[in-house]
Amino acid sequence: MRALVISGGGSKGAFAGGVAQYLMQELNHNYDLFIGTSTGSLLISHLALQKVQKIKDVYTSVNQDSIFSNCPFVIQNKYGVANIGINHWNVLKNFYKGSRTFGESHNLLELIKNTITPEEFEILKSGPKDIVVTVSNLSLNTVEYKSIKDFGYEDFCEWIWISCNYTPFMSLVRKEGCEYADGGLGSMVPIEEAIMRGATEVDAIILHTEITHFNRMPSKNAFSLLTSMFAFMLDRIERQNIRIGKYVANNNNAIINFYYTPTVLTTNSLIFDKEKMTSWWENGYEFAKTKNVELSALEPEQ
Repeated sequence: MRALVISGGGSKGAFAGGVAQYLMQELNHNYDLFIGTSTGSLLISHLALQKVQKIKDVYTSVNQDSIFSNCPFVIQNKYGVANIGINHWNVLKNFYKGSRTFGESHNLLELIKNTITPEEFEILKSGPKDIVVTVSNLSLNTVEYKSIKDFGYEDFCEWIWISCNYTPFMSLVRKEGCEYADGGLGSMVPIEEAIMRGATEVDAIILHTEITHFNRMPSKNAFSLLTSMFAFMLDRIERQNIRIGKYVANNNNAIINFYYTPTVLTTNSLIFDKEKMTSWWENGYEFAKTKNVELSALEPEQ
């Protein structure tokens, strides 16, 4: 049983899309299980449908307005580097409405519903493949994995959306009596879950470099400090997930094929830049191609 696991990573999901495109279209990898966290959850339904071009068009055309119904920050470009600053008016407006987060991401939910049709959902649900998204249950302090087999169209679209909600910058969702947020807060790389569900070979796309290559610039404001803190915590979670995944794989005779980003794509994955994301998709495709050519060259001749 082969599984595709895609980690969280915001706008860097474009790179994962390129890697997955090569694995599926050029290497003809046929996956029985797709598991995604955050941006990974946005990709997997379309990949399972073999509609790579459709999701590529989405990832290479979105911007801040596609994601946020109320964006809590402004993008500041200085010396060619994009940083975020507080949009004080939007944040105050959100608090005035009684929200518990700085911003809202209801536009993302609409985007999900506009790109996954009820007909496509039924094809996936009735098919042999399993599609699973990761969410964090803040009320019960647990990570939960939501399979398409267990829900209707509206509910599953909401679970995908919830998996992507990078609180406190995006929406906090109350569902089934609990508060839910981004799956990455608990499981950035759900390799362990893939193996527990029966996977014997896992292709894991990690939207982070294998080795840390940079030092973060000093924080300019409260938001940049918060994003740096969250990035630090998510990086620790991600590395822990990978260690646990390797341990579980060793104990279950499973194989993991890792695809890390070869370079630092961005230091702020909340910035959705169409030009960069288009480039990242192509970079992901070329990276997977190069990596597999190198692996083939290392294999001994029969």
